[in-house]
Amino acid sequence: MALPPAPADKAFMREVDEELRRDQIATAWQRFGRIGIVAVLAGLIALAGWLYWQSRQQARAGADGEQLQAAFDQLQAGQAQQAEPTLATLAKSRGDGYRALAQLAQADLLLGKNDSKGAAAKFAGIAADASLGQPFRDLALVRQTAIEFDTLPPQQVIERLRPLAVAGNPWFGSAGEMTAVAHLRQNRRDLAGKLFGQIAKAEDVPDSTRQRAVQMAGLLGVDAAPSAGATPS
Repeated sequence: MALPPAPADKAFMREVDEELRRDQIATAWQRFGRIGIVAVLAGLIALAGWLYWQSRQQARAGADGEQLQAAFDQLQAGQAQQAEPTLATLAKSRGDGYRALAQLAQADLLLGKNDSKGAAAKFAGIAADASLGQPFRDLALVRQTAIEFDTLPPQQVIERLRPLAVAGNPWFGSAGEMTAVAHLRQNRRDLAGKLFGQIAKAEDVPDSTRQRAVQMAGLLGVDAAPSAGATPS
């Protein structure tokens, strides 16, 4: 039969066990503690980078907004030449909205210089830029088509504006009117009259557009009485 360990031996065994545990903890810390520190530091660095990027984006957006407003103020004051360098810079902005607005302004300046071809090309570039918001692209498409209208085949006008020439679309008035005239050029009086009638009854088109639509619809034999909610001109 084995003899029970003496009290001194028990104390010795406890010290050995504790030492062994300390060694294991130290080894584990060396292996995993450093990895944990690296992971935490990496996370903090990533967070700091993201916060810095956010602050930079906000600062850039604020600066772009101030520059754009200054350029618009110059345009309203008839100082187009002074506004052009700022617009050229903003036309390359990382902020999609500021870039679109600057490019739209550039196109209008070209139109003001009787450079219809250059203005149409600028509007076409905006309309084709998938990185921009759809409202900017739709506006550019309407402006491009208005400039090119007299040189385009009627069917091309109809196809280009088809998504916009629909009641309820923000650009229904302008797009619908051009589409209706294109139908007239194709001798489709029925389609033109129907579309003019829809524009005449729309509540969310400009009064001047509605008034023209009422007149055209009447000439084409279409009832164009404004809807009850429409505001008379």
